[in-house]
Amino acid sequence: MILVISSLSLLWTPVLLLTLAALTFDIIVAMKAANILDTIGGTPHVLLSRLFPDHQVWMKLERTNPGSSIKDRIALAMVEDAEAKGILHQDSVIIEPTSGNTGIGLALVAAVKGYRIVLVMPESMSIERRRLMAAYGADLVLTPREKGMKGAIEKAKELAAETPGGWIPQQFDNEANAAIHRRTTAQEILADFPGGIDYLITGVGTGGHITGVAEVLKERFPSLQVFAVEPELSPVLSGGAPSPHPLQGIGAGFVPPILNAAILDGVVQVEKDAAFSYAQQLAKQEGILAGISTGASLAAVAQKLGDLPIGATVLTFNYDTGERYLSVEGLY
Repeated sequence: MILVISSLSLLWTPVLLLTLAALTFDIIVAMKAANILDTIGGTPHVLLSRLFPDHQVWMKLERTNPGSSIKDRIALAMVEDAEAKGILHQDSVIIEPTSGNTGIGLALVAAVKGYRIVLVMPESMSIERRRLMAAYGADLVLTPREKGMKGAIEKAKELAAETPGGWIPQQFDNEANAAIHRRTTAQEILADFPGGIDYLITGVGTGGHITGVAEVLKERFPSLQVFAVEPELSPVLSGGAPSPHPLQGIGAGFVPPILNAAILDGVVQVEKDAAFSYAQQLAKQEGILAGISTGASLAAVAQKLGDLPIGATVLTFNYDTGERYLSVEGLY
């Protein structure tokens, strides 16, 4: 850690030392990285004091990852796990079905490591996501919106079967997904909240972060209550039928295989208008421009707050940046 004192070229005298002791200094943490992948993780926790002034609601800001989403973590983890197992080599082609953010993270990782990558996603995903993937050098294949993520997964498997060296990370099944959240995300939370949190309210896309984080935190703090967030129009976790919905990033239309449902204490369903509204409020009141799934999680927090005891500590997640959704009508 470096203490920086600007524009001072004074002698070190007792008077000066007393003067310096009374001042408040900015502490600058110097960081050097061998490459951009070394900057993944270590994201901050921000108190949402304006949005929820009467409660302790914290948000883990995953948009500060280099690819601007929580999925950077699993992208690197899945690739390095496959490399370590000898599954992935320089002639391999990464092929992945994605709603957007995992694809962007994988494209970033592939760019640094030199892999060719093909990403398959439903055509309902935002144009910004498509362009970001292409900017990192990925090839993009779109599938019909009405088939959702199931359609993208089927197409990815078809492409992998006909592509020499094709490898699908399979984020919905890959144990490296939940494992990286146990190893990093959960540990970061424990470091900042050594006394624990009372409630974890967060969305389910692949189920990786809610599973990895909750497993670690519940082992340390058994009284922790965990609530999953899903779209009202596609309430699969609640036992309902899958359906197309506008909450990009959560609600895959099936129960993800890596989701540990045993750690859930409940599920909160969120509708589009509430998700959009809370994303807008987050930007205008807290200065955090976030995506639709973040808005959905905040709407879920707002739903639950009336049932929570005074003084409870609530943690939710910001998954990505709102710049990815500027073309979505009615959001921003």
